[in-house]
Amino acid sequence: MSAAIFKAWISAARLRTLPLSISGIITGTAYGYGVIQTSETTFNIFVPMLALLTTLGFQVLSNFANDYGDGVKGTDNENRVGPVRALQSGVIKPHQMKLGIIITSIISFLSAVLLIYVSLGSKAILVSLFFLVLGVLAIWAAIKYTVGDNAYGYRGLGDLFVFIFFGPVSVLGIYYLLTLEMEVILLLPAITIGLLSVAVLNLNNMRDMESDALVGKNTIVVKMGMTAAKKLHYALIVIAFMSAFMIALLSYTSGFINSIAAFLPLIAFLPVMLHVVNVFKNDAPALLDPELKKVALATFFYALITLATVIY
Repeated sequence: MSAAIFKAWISAARLRTLPLSISGIITGTAYGYGVIQTSETTFNIFVPMLALLTTLGFQVLSNFANDYGDGVKGTDNENRVGPVRALQSGVIKPHQMKLGIIITSIISFLSAVLLIYVSLGSKAILVSLFFLVLGVLAIWAAIKYTVGDNAYGYRGLGDLFVFIFFGPVSVLGIYYLLTLEMEVILLLPAITIGLLSVAVLNLNNMRDMESDALVGKNTIVVKMGMTAAKKLHYALIVIAFMSAFMIALLSYTSGFINSIAAFLPLIAFLPVMLHVVNVFKNDAPALLDPELKKVALATFFYALITLATVIY
């Protein structure tokens, strides 16, 4: 494999998206660890490790499929504002990317099966089947975002799927696999992670609005226009912050975290607030590209700080 081809595959994997993809796993693991520490249950480190591996596999699969789907449809072209994609550059051919999608799908599925077995064993058959179905749906969602004639990303449904899988499925899923319990209150951090993830996608779609409209990729941004998309963006950030504040307050008042440190994860929102100002002032879609990284990393830092406050 030449250096150019290797670099193209790394580019197609979109490494900068990976921290965001595992933020929900880290957050759910934090609360799961905190609950386990107060019970007689043993914390199984292999569960979050396999969950991280599986989630990373799903994300890379999604990125490969996105590159392939937008590439063969002609969505990634010279009018696109963002970085040049692998198929668009011509370094990787469609049949090669399709093979990469198949291999990544198999690896991700096997990792998901192993995760379910390590967590649930062979006794909880129905629950295991439920999580197995979730795994299959995650693979389907990763591929069908841009691939095929009925790709849901071209119908403005990408935001919904990102919220579901990056938020509730990720946070509540890993929490259950660790504790074998379900806490409705954890919908709050799940909403935070989910909405911040949608905010990243919304930024991506605002950046690509003009080129997407030209090729019929009808994202929510294309449907509502830039002004309304910015208002949606502000709402996503505000509601995410409110949810983060509520779980911090409940963690503190309930004694789950016995200090003011329960509010430390909110520090991650400081750069996000500055980001909102930049979005408000900006009228050039191309200038939104650096903002994606800011929100993605802020989400990742929120998860890490949450983990740190629970552990220490």
